[in-house]
Amino acid sequence: MKEKRFLSPSLLSADFTNLASSLKFIEEGGGDFVHVDVMDGHFVPQVSFGEPVIRSIRKACPLPFDVHLMVERPESSIQSYIDCGADFITFHQEATCHADRCVQMIHQAGKKAGIALCPATPVESISPILPYIDIVLVMTVNPGWGGQNLIPYTLEKVRELADIQKNKGYKFLVSVDGGVNPDTLVPLLEAGVDIVVSGSSFFKGEIRWSH
Repeated sequence: MKEKRFLSPSLLSADFTNLASSLKFIEEGGGDFVHVDVMDGHFVPQVSFGEPVIRSIRKACPLPFDVHLMVERPESSIQSYIDCGADFITFHQEATCHADRCVQMIHQAGKKAGIALCPATPVESISPILPYIDIVLVMTVNPGWGGQNLIPYTLEKVRELADIQKNKGYKFLVSVDGGVNPDTLVPLLEAGVDIVVSGSSFFKGEIRWSH
């Protein structure tokens, strides 16, 4: 197994009445990043954080912000999330036909670029861009809601990406989002995950990290 794993707790499961306290909880719980889910009500049915909230909470936390754009046509909004303090920006393969342009926009701003895959989207759909990506986010549940159970076949995608890392020497990190709890964490780590996104289990105190 890999030596270094990163924890990126998801604010989607935080107490929205006191986000500053939730950010402190993430720091004290061993979070390496803060995972911020942006939902537009179109790519997924729900609506969540936008630029004003991210800009505001950015001042309350020193950890890098891992902004996950669950939005249609991310190329039209990437710059605004860069401007409000994102350190990592991950967009969905399914949401744009301009993945390369999105990656270039993010890198030209000096930020890290990620690409996310819904559960049924194959890894081969992003093969051409893998050498240029910093993070591949495997959605292990259907995007849009917290508290779902991990979809078992998504573990195969994690293994496939870990094999590509090893065999081709690519530098991207493999991240997973959805259904991470004490029972699913071990098989995910064994499959080759680098970044673990955890929402409800983290804020319940079921998953804590030590460095």
